[in-house]
Amino acid sequence: MKSMTEYLWFNVRKRREYINITDQVEEIVRRSGITEGLCLVNAMHITASVFINDAEIGLLNDFHKWLEALAPHEATSQYRHNRTGEDNADAHLKRQVMGREVVVAVTNGKLDVGPWEQIYYGEFDGRRRKRVLVKVIGE
Repeated sequence: MKSMTEYLWFNVRKRREYINITDQVEEIVRRSGITEGLCLVNAMHITASVFINDAEIGLLNDFHKWLEALAPHEATSQYRHNRTGEDNADAHLKRQVMGREVVVAVTNGKLDVGPWEQIYYGEFDGRRRKRVLVKVIGE
């Protein structure tokens, strides 16, 4: 068995953004030379997420609206975490809902995903440099 680890770096200018990283992950899988195995993709920050869903702008807007209803950013005083001087408690909660990572099968050297499945990096507290781990394991 062999493995390959790479990091994707993001400097998101907005507080919240969804970035389709499928092509970048597929390129890492291709370069790994692994034809059968697994690909782990996980956010390395506690206010960000990696998830799989449809690449449809309406759905991404629905995520935004739904997450804001579940954990609104304002008023920041409603969160005990923000009493530490931060203003990102909502981002921690949004990450819990959207998840930390995805694991995708690698079959015949490619990500084995459904017809509409795309890998997304979800940023809930942007405006600084953050990274995503991509680890491909297999033969």
